[in-house]
Amino acid sequence: MARYRGPKSKIARRFRDPIFGPDKAMDKRPYGPGQHGPSKRRGGKQSEYSIQLAEKQKAKYTYGILERQFSNMFEKASRMKGITGEVLLQLCETRLDNIVFRMGVSPTRRGARQLVSHKHITVNGSVVNIPSYTVRIGDVVGVREKSKNLEAITNSLAANSKKYDWLDWNPAETAGKLVAVPSREMIPENIKEQLIVELYSK
Repeated sequence: MARYRGPKSKIARRFRDPIFGPDKAMDKRPYGPGQHGPSKRRGGKQSEYSIQLAEKQKAKYTYGILERQFSNMFEKASRMKGITGEVLLQLCETRLDNIVFRMGVSPTRRGARQLVSHKHITVNGSVVNIPSYTVRIGDVVGVREKSKNLEAITNSLAANSKKYDWLDWNPAETAGKLVAVPSREMIPENIKEQLIVELYSK
């Protein structure tokens, strides 16, 4: 399956959660997409499997990860120490594209992924163009010198007001350091990771 590039509001409405950020469409129509509107049939009882599958899909769309990538990440998380669901989210959070997004260099993960792919981002001074690259504690993620004046980046940084305790951002250097792997309480995403664990454990 190719990465989804369609309307984001449609996906957010499907999960009834603004997973891509504030969304006016969600405010106007807080129900699933479809020509029949919020029909009664939509309110039917979901099976346990469908609820678990929906949670996995929600996580994949939130972080912009493909099916095979996500499956491989779960296998990796299951082999690591700690609670599998929490470790899975930590692996998602320490992806390079997500770190760029969290630092405010891009207002969206999709935009952050594009910045990484187009070689605007460095890790420890070297250009890295792999969005799925795993950032480790102590790594410094920054904007390439030639790219620091890009309008998209300067506008995003100017509008960003979110700070995370596990990231140390240096505005003077247009770079930040991963100082810790975030605990579950530090990850703001509304994802029920235990449902994903249950799905893969079947």
